[in-house]
Amino acid sequence: MALVKFKPTSPGRRNQSGYTFDEITKEKPEKALVSPRKVAAGRNNRGVITVRRQAGGVKQALRKVDFKRDNVGVPGKVAAIEYDPNRTARIALIFYANGDKRYILAPVDLKVGDFVKSGQDAEVKTGNHMPLKNIPGGTPIHNIEMQKGRGGQMVRSAGGMARLMVKEGGYALIRLPSGELRRIDENCSATIGQLGNIEHSNISLGKAGRRRLMGWRPRSRGSAMTPRDHPHGGGSGRSPIGMPGPKSPWGKPTLGHKTRKKKASDKLIVKRRGSK
Repeated sequence: MALVKFKPTSPGRRNQSGYTFDEITKEKPEKALVSPRKVAAGRNNRGVITVRRQAGGVKQALRKVDFKRDNVGVPGKVAAIEYDPNRTARIALIFYANGDKRYILAPVDLKVGDFVKSGQDAEVKTGNHMPLKNIPGGTPIHNIEMQKGRGGQMVRSAGGMARLMVKEGGYALIRLPSGELRRIDENCSATIGQLGNIEHSNISLGKAGRRRLMGWRPRSRGSAMTPRDHPHGGGSGRSPIGMPGPKSPWGKPTLGHKTRKKKASDKLIVKRRGSK
């Protein structure tokens, strides 16, 4: 996949870049695999804003992606590579031999006409889905399960790739894209290969309006607010925040303050991301 830099016909267009969409082979999605997506604009069922800075955006349809890959033992043929507005990775339309149609995440080098398969007897090949105990060490993987049968939860974004390091004691040691080393039950499944659309991180939006189309509203600085709206607010001009460290609007420390809650799966983390 390649990127295209637009001609500077306007100030917003000057630094803007986008996709060439060379890999896309089908423009309209499969009708049976699409459902409407309601935009909540960051509000809960009572209409109260629970996630700030979300609203608007282009109308999108939700593609039903198969993260479980539970069509075990049935070969499927790649019918098309499609664009999904709800995720950064591309999706592949699979026609299975039993007549079933499903979307899966499209890895690099998966092309129309290729065959994919799920299950223990699947070959170690790009796009195939199998238990970690059947995957050789050093293999790049994505769409990794954290609990058996729950479906892939990790490494699902564009260019994502984890690596299976070693297997011992019923667990597989996985190096995630963040650098974290984590043990996962070797009966959990994963898909072979690296996810496509690798150059997604190099996209330059170029203007604020393009971000509004993605459903993001502007973000105001706390120091530009009043004291009643934010702890950083108040003062004349661009004054310091007047405290040892920055805080959220609700008074919680930010920028370096650890917010991760204790989870049962913490004991499976061998090395955290960013640690030396």
